[in-house]
Amino acid sequence: MTERRPETKMVPVPSTSIIPERDLGKSPILEVSHLGIDFGGLTAVDDFSIILGRTEIAGLIGPNGAGKTTIFNLLTKVYQPMRGTVLLDGRDTNDMNTAQVNRAGIARTFQNIRLFNAMSVIDNIVVGMHARLKADLFGIMFKLPYNVRRENEAYEKAKKYLEELDLLDLADEYAGNLSYGKQRMLEIGRALASEPIMLLLDEPAAGMNEGEKIDLMDHIKRIQHLCPSIVLIEHNMKLVMGISDRVVVLNFGEKLADCSPEEAQQDKRVIEAYLGREE
Repeated sequence: MTERRPETKMVPVPSTSIIPERDLGKSPILEVSHLGIDFGGLTAVDDFSIILGRTEIAGLIGPNGAGKTTIFNLLTKVYQPMRGTVLLDGRDTNDMNTAQVNRAGIARTFQNIRLFNAMSVIDNIVVGMHARLKADLFGIMFKLPYNVRRENEAYEKAKKYLEELDLLDLADEYAGNLSYGKQRMLEIGRALASEPIMLLLDEPAAGMNEGEKIDLMDHIKRIQHLCPSIVLIEHNMKLVMGISDRVVVLNFGEKLADCSPEEAQQDKRVIEAYLGREE
């Protein structure tokens, strides 16, 4: 059974957020200020602000419909924010589109698995490298040496990602033939292949059995050396509390709490958001 993540000391910063003590003196990886969006007159996210340290795993939690995936969509420009600013490693993402945000360093997975099922496992990883690969049509068509060399380097790098996720022995298997848990791992590997500075995982444990969830928790800890800043949306509280340095709680599109996992479990507002107010 996996060991619980050691408690991280979180300290206030000059804002309404917190960061790990080890990240003091370093520029934050993400600064979100007063983020908001409405759909048809309904406010989906309102005045959301957060600062994330460079080496933390943060859990984004809340009841269904709280706005968690909407925030991921705003950060990755699936939706354009109506209000607020997002600074990624100090860069304003206001004028960026989804592809540009990915090249700037944010990679994500989705609630529904989005693999190329008819492609091999290793080819799915190589596809994830497209933002970093340098190739030209002429070199591809005529198999020029420099293009062949780059392709070989990409496949060697892909093997390292597969090894990190215990998928190397399945490199030549079709992605669609993998078990559900392995497909989830492969999707994380494909996101890592873009060499992000921040990884967003949207309900990575959805549909997994208990054994697969424990395996997932171990792998998220393991891959942190490849991408130190990870944010995950997850309904499995055991997983969130066991892996996160801090949790951010949303309710009706607003930030309800931003604290350590231990504090969140004792917060009456958080308990009421999940379980309802006792009459």
